[in-house]
Amino acid sequence: MCFSHALLRAGTFGILGLLVGCNAPLTPPTPTRVSGESFIVVGEEPAALAYLPARGEPLRLRNTYAPSPGSINYEEGRDYTTDYARGTVTRLPGSRLPDFRTHVLYGQVAFDHTKFPHYSNQAFFVFADYTPAALVFWPIQTSQADRLRVTRAKLLGGAPVTLVAFGDSITAGGEASTPRLIFWQRWADHLQEKYPQARLNAINAATGGDNTTRGLQRLSDKVLAAHPDLVLIAFGMNDHNHRGVPVADFASQLRSMIARIRAATTAEIILLSTFPPNPQWLHSSHRMAEYAAATANVAAATGCAYADVFNNWQAMTARKRPEDFLANNINHPNDFGHEIYYRVLAALGL
Repeated sequence: MCFSHALLRAGTFGILGLLVGCNAPLTPPTPTRVSGESFIVVGEEPAALAYLPARGEPLRLRNTYAPSPGSINYEEGRDYTTDYARGTVTRLPGSRLPDFRTHVLYGQVAFDHTKFPHYSNQAFFVFADYTPAALVFWPIQTSQADRLRVTRAKLLGGAPVTLVAFGDSITAGGEASTPRLIFWQRWADHLQEKYPQARLNAINAATGGDNTTRGLQRLSDKVLAAHPDLVLIAFGMNDHNHRGVPVADFASQLRSMIARIRAATTAEIILLSTFPPNPQWLHSSHRMAEYAAATANVAAATGCAYADVFNNWQAMTARKRPEDFLANNINHPNDFGHEIYYRVLAALGL
């Protein structure tokens, strides 16, 4: 059993023991500081960080993903306390940390978001910078370098490379606080920095609300017309909804996209899985694992690169609440959620 299939089962802290027996090269541990990890706080209940923070190292909390002159910087002892042994933060009485109990969806079960105005989570996030107490084996992503050789050669050679990001509202950038923090834009900027001689053009070809059925209808105008060298295909959130696209049809339509792209271009293709939405959302089928598995299977069968967002998201959130990374409290990632996508793409080996 390799990481991409075992990560969810192992969780964030149990994955070291999986190192034996996985044949594909994996991303190395990253003993670096975590920056901008988000969470929400419910009253005085402890809120878990993804990792145990190192004692003696600074742990900083603020109300924005990245530090800025307008950020509120929270103070330990005034706004919160930290339990280093458990890796939790607890809100103190009179704290400036927002209390999620005042959120319109707090405590709602099987909620229909259309019946609740102002359901965004943006005002409720707390963002943390800290150093993990142990090595962080994350993201866990098998190298896809052998399926991205042509793109790498173009980047190395300074040839023009057109990257097209194709998908739904997540890929379109919904809820990212600025376009530069959309996951694929961060990755494009990373590649441009890594290959300064490259001439990289990144195009947002995603449409909010789309599933693979509508994506196929838009493929010619959104993707083929751009004459891409590299295509990111990221569907699943709307496919998996109630009255969405059955798993078998979802997989078939991914294959059709791949076949049409290859017939019309020489582009290499990366398929991305996605994360499960709020488990209390009425319109979710709660079967995202099946759609993620289908995405991985199609990638393997067609020779496309695969970015395992689903299992890496599950590992990062293993100790946390579902709402911690959901910008709209439903199915859009916040800035740190976009970072999860970005980190997985950056680990593909390109």
